[in-house]
Amino acid sequence: MAKPIKVKLVRSPIGRPEKHRKILKALGLTKMHKEVTLYATPPVVGAVKKVNHLVEVSEA
Repeated sequence: MAKPIKVKLVRSPIGRPEKHRKILKALGLTKMHKEVTLYATPPVVGAVKKVNHLVEVSEA
């Protein structure tokens, strides 16, 4: 089973490409400093890597 990770939005998606904003919305990150707990499955890890300059990741 995949281990849980915490993903926190630390930089604003304003002025970023539409693709990045859609990825953040799919991850559940809609507001600044919001933190969600997700399982580190390959699709989630890939999405986080695409927006790693906007988020902060830690182990749950």
